[in-house]
Amino acid sequence: MKEDFGDSIVNTVYEHRVLKRLSQKELADAVGVSKQTIFVMEKNNYSPSLVLACRIANFFEVDINEVFTYVRKDDLND
Repeated sequence: MKEDFGDSIVNTVYEHRVLKRLSQKELADAVGVSKQTIFVMEKNNYSPSLVLACRIANFFEVDINEVFTYVRKDDLND
């Protein structure tokens, strides 16, 4: 059985998208996913694959760590 560590990935996709004045659909088309995928990602209800995370960071021309941040469960409780 797989252990749940309670860790998560938080993102700033919404902030980057708004700064570029893009709709969710425009970003989705640019990175090859559906608008719904962008929607749930912006709500932090979906963690993208590493490939998609890289695609998004490359699209925004920033380091992946500027868009996606790994948060340990222990850090959430502090």
